[in-house]
Amino acid sequence: MKSIFEQLGGTYREENGYLIPDLRLPDEEEKPIGIWGQRHLDYLKQYRRVTYTNFLTSGRLNAYLADIDRQAQERADRQSG
Repeated sequence: MKSIFEQLGGTYREENGYLIPDLRLPDEEEKPIGIWGQRHLDYLKQYRRVTYTNFLTSGRLNAYLADIDRQAQERADRQSG
């Protein structure tokens, strides 16, 4: 009888006699993250752990941080120009 995890397409690997679920993060396109994205990442890790974990496990963290970085840079450019 298959577990619900296996019915949903999950697989296991054996380590030291234990079956361990093969859990992997979804593939995510790598985008460059500037200083503002890095600062926001630090903020999420320190003060918004659930939001950070949700973005990380959904495979959207890098795209989100790249967008935050772009928005912050555009705002900085408008204020200095």
